[in-house]
Parts: sequence; C-alpha cells; structure tokens
Amino acid sequence: MIDIKDYIESIGKQARDTSVEIGRVSTVKKNQALENIAESLNLSRTEIFEANKKDMSESSRKGLDAALLDRLELTQRRFDEMLLGLRQVAALTDPIGEISDLKYQPSGIQVGRMRVPLGVVAIIYESRPNVTVEAASLCIKSGNAAILRGGSEAINSNQAIAKSIEQGLLASNLSGKTIQVLDRSEREAVGHLVAMPEYVDVVVPRGGKGLIERIQREARVPVIKHLDGNCHVYVDNDADLDKAFNIIINSKTQRYGTCNTLESLLVHRSIAEQVLPRLALSFESLGVEVRGCEEAIQLMPGSILANAKDWSEEYLAPVLSVMLVSGLDQAIAHINVYGSQHTDSIITNDLQKAQKFLREVDSSSVMVNTSTRFADGFEYGLGAEIGISTDKFHARGPVGLEGLTSQKYVVFGDGHIRQ
Repeated sequence: MIDIKDYIESIGKQARDTSVEIGRVSTVKKNQALENIAESLNLSRTEIFEANKKDMSESSRKGLDAALLDRLELTQRRFDEMLLGLRQVAALTDPIGEISDLKYQPSGIQVGRMRVPLGVVAIIYESRPNVTVEAASLCIKSGNAAILRGGSEAINSNQAIAKSIEQGLLASNLSGKTIQVLDRSEREAVGHLVAMPEYVDVVVPRGGKGLIERIQREARVPVIKHLDGNCHVYVDNDADLDKAFNIIINSKTQRYGTCNTLESLLVHRSIAEQVLPRLALSFESLGVEVRGCEEAIQLMPGSILANAKDWSEEYLAPVLSVMLVSGLDQAIAHINVYGSQHTDSIITNDLQKAQKFLREVDSSSVMVNTSTRFADGFEYGLGAEIGISTDKFHARGPVGLEGLTSQKYVVFGDGHIRQ
C-alpha cells in the first residue's frame, strides 16, 4: 500500500490540477453536472443504502454513541433531501465572475471587485454522509475542487456516494477528480492534508471539539472552523407562551444530535410558573433530562440541579439546562458568556426587546420567535452548506456558495496613466 503521505500528496496534486478546469467551467455545464450527479445518486440508491447499513451495523457494534449514529444514518427522507439540495444549488445564481461595486475614480479609471473561486477546499467531517453530497455540490457550483475526508465510521457510505459523484462528473465531461473522497481512514491523513498550502487553499472542519482544535493547531492553511453549538432560547415576559412552548419543544426534540439543537433554556423569572411545569411534563414524556438552577428545579418535577459545566455544554442528547433570569440584559449576558456563538433565539412580542437581542447577542445566527433548528443552509435558501462557521472571518453562519469564494479587484481604463 502506498505511504499515507505520498497518497495525500497525490490527491493534492490532482485537486490542484482540476481546480484550474472547474474554475473556468460555464454555469450551464456546472448545473448539468449537478443534475447528472443527482440522477447517478438516485440510480445507485439501493447500493448506497446497503453501504450505509454496513456502516451503521459496524458502528453500533463498536459502541458509537446515539448522537453520532443518528448523524450517520441515511433515511429515505434524508436521501431525498440530498437530491433536492443538489437541484437547489443548481438553481442558485452563480457567483463566479460577478463584478460588484464598480465605480469611477477621480483619475478616470473604474475599480470594482470580481468574485472568484478559492481553488482547492479540503473538508474534514464526521459521521454524516449527506455532507459528502452537500460539500460536492457547493464546491462544483462555486468553481472549486474539493478533497473530502469523512469519518472512518462512514467510509462505506461515503465511497458509495463518491462513486456516483464521479459518474455524474464524467457524464458532464468534467474530471472525476474534481471531487475526491479519501478512501483511507488513517488519522495521519488529516495531519498531512492540512499542512499542504501548495495544494490546499482552505480547510473546513466539521466535527467535535477535539477534531477542530487539532486542525487549528496543525493547519498551515486558513481554517473556516465550526465549533460546538450551545444554542439558547430565551423566553421573555412579553412572550406568547403557547408559541414559546412549541418553539422550545421543536428546538430541543426535533433532532437531538445536531449543532442547531437547543441546549440551554433561559426563562424570565416572572413567567416561570406559567412556563416550566408544562414543559416539565412534556420533557418527561419525551425522555428529556432537565438540569436546572435552584429556582428552576422547584418548578420542574423530575429535574436535577445543574452544575457549572452545564451552562456551556453541547449535549447532543436528550438533556437540557434551564435557568431563570431577571430580564433581557441578564439573558444576553449569559448567552455571550456561555454560548458558542452559533444560534440563539428570543421569544417575545416586544419589538424593541427583539431588536436589542438581535443587536447584542454575538452569534452567527440570532432569531426572533422561531426554532433554533432553522439555522441551516438548506432552510436559509443556500441549497446546502459545508458547515456553520462560528468564526468572524472570512465566513460566518451557514457557509454556502459565497463562503466558498473570494474577491479580487478589477480595474478598467482607456489608456489611463498615473500622473
């Protein structure tokens, strides 16, 4: 078997070569490639599900936790959403080549900015095989080559999907190496991949804190990081309590193992008696463990006292922390201290409070009167996403097409010379 360093270097060289081709492909051809990939995936549905069942069986045998198993599983609905996402990306406006802010300068020249591909994007992720399709679609549409490294637990699913992606590219007369999915799972592969600035332009890690912290330490190329999702809902004293109840239940229980799932609930002290007992009954029936402050547990039978770590914890499980607060300022302060700058929502009918929350909560998505589960590229109309960045540069929030591009200055003259 080829040495892992040599293997990664060969992948990098192929990606750099194909990035030139995909960077100049027309919008029509890129859209056709996405349609051909969707058709290829659909024709291979049975084989992909068989590969996924093999991964699920092996991961269950190894004791993979419930949240990761949930992310790993491909259902018919999730598969159909993958295909829909491909077609949504195809329908989006192509950002490449777009010139903006074109203005005349006093010298007579015109200066603007043109949107261009990043080049080669390396994406490192765990469990979710649908990320393979989402990442491929966004990289193709934005004119980038991609190197995708999924987790070892999903290797069969990812290889089956990779085969369909390659077939779709070849059917479109594009290089099958435009999207490369690593077929080796050695840990060393990541270390080599993130240390090749000659072949890789940006790294996007999607996974647990350990993975992302490691990549930040070892990377020699820029990183668009996605850390944990300690998402909050704050129920204000001016909230519609029926709406609040439905939003909280959906935010927490629609899916447990996602980064946009509610993990910490804040409730205005003056309405706690109207809110918390009802929630306690529902959470008990749904099997959700509640860890609350001293005041909260008095109103929520079956709950337990939270410890200091609970306020900053991303559970990815049927566990929720609950705290009573004196008002909006305390809620905002709590979120900005303990949150992860991912997604936070306020439930209120007071427009001024909603606007203050939007301005002062320092997160990549800030919401009013809606579920945190909407923090998603698909739901935001991006077609798909390669992750939700909690960075402030160069992309923040769900990273779609625009997040996979850069800009360069373009200058137009007519024989102008500088005096």
